[in-house]
Amino acid sequence: MQLWRTPPLLDLLLAAAGEMYREAFGGAAPEIAVSAPGRVNLIGEHTDYNQGYVLPMALQLGTVLVGSPTQDGMISILTAAEEADEPKRVQFPAPTESSPLRAGEPRWANYMKGVIQHYRAGPLPGFNAVVASNVPLGGGLSSSASLEVATYTFLQQLCPDDGDLVAKALACQKAEHTFAGMPCGIMDQFISVMGKEGHALLIDCRSLETQLVPLTDPGLVVLITNSNVRHTLTGSEYPTRRRQCEEAARALGKASLREACMADLEAAKALLNEEVYRRARHVIGEIERTAQAARVLQARDYSTFGRLMVESHNSLRDDYEVSCPELDELVAAAMEVSGVYGSRMTGGGFGGCTVTLLEAGATEKAVQHIKEKYSGRATFYFTKPSDGAKVQPL
Repeated sequence: MQLWRTPPLLDLLLAAAGEMYREAFGGAAPEIAVSAPGRVNLIGEHTDYNQGYVLPMALQLGTVLVGSPTQDGMISILTAAEEADEPKRVQFPAPTESSPLRAGEPRWANYMKGVIQHYRAGPLPGFNAVVASNVPLGGGLSSSASLEVATYTFLQQLCPDDGDLVAKALACQKAEHTFAGMPCGIMDQFISVMGKEGHALLIDCRSLETQLVPLTDPGLVVLITNSNVRHTLTGSEYPTRRRQCEEAARALGKASLREACMADLEAAKALLNEEVYRRARHVIGEIERTAQAARVLQARDYSTFGRLMVESHNSLRDDYEVSCPELDELVAAAMEVSGVYGSRMTGGGFGGCTVTLLEAGATEKAVQHIKEKYSGRATFYFTKPSDGAKVQPL
């Protein structure tokens, strides 16, 4: 088991990336360093692409990008990620109107290429860069959005845009849609851009309005437990869920499931097959739960918040069918521990992590109990809400 009271420090990651840069690019030190966090979603799963509410917080885990502009118009990027597909270094010309970038191999570079292509200012110069991250890949903690937002933040230092944070998040989302083939909602990019230390962020995915929700109680701990079951959402499951939600909204005569209530769903039940009905039931219920969860968290009613977390997990397991036995085991084990308020799977599903809200005094007991009950080998992270993307001193 790995257990970090404080996740690996960002400055260690920056130092490692800087050293790799010097080795890869002729000994010169990088001129620019930026970071962007991963995220954990406390509640509000698969609601973002249904124009509902989500309640994520930015993590102390993140992606760093260090580099320098060049004069030759070429972009050269090296990844430090051992899990990334080969090659680990890519080189291509900076895009122009007549010669845009296109997705290809290796896959890890597509997230960055998409951001470069959709960057909102220009023309971009060439640059050399190294990217490194301590967000676990496939863990449902948004390693991809962290990479996209770090890339965009780096480009802002090379060629400033207008500084519009919403447009920045939307450009990163567009990169994931068009270059990674993942029709994600807006949550991950939003929280990586706009996270604030000591706060969760309630995001209205219809209006794109945000509300900071304080999460600073010293008696409270957020525990992330990685099942170490890798998930991948670019296959059929995620797009299928999205299509089912769109089908349900059409049957209900609504622009999206955000417009619907449970009474609308029950009235139209005969128009839906059983599976589509259950998908819609999860989304409509989850949107209501998330709005309530933000209110009770603001009021420090952690018991009610925990109950809503468990209801969310059960709905994701039974109605949306995106959990897996390992995630169910982790949630069940956590809920057996005195001092645990609530636990649920987080992220897209089919593996990845759970998030648990518990009393600070129950942390050792919770970790020990989960280790004993879990059939796999879990990794544990204690975390607190962090800031969004920023420029780092060198």
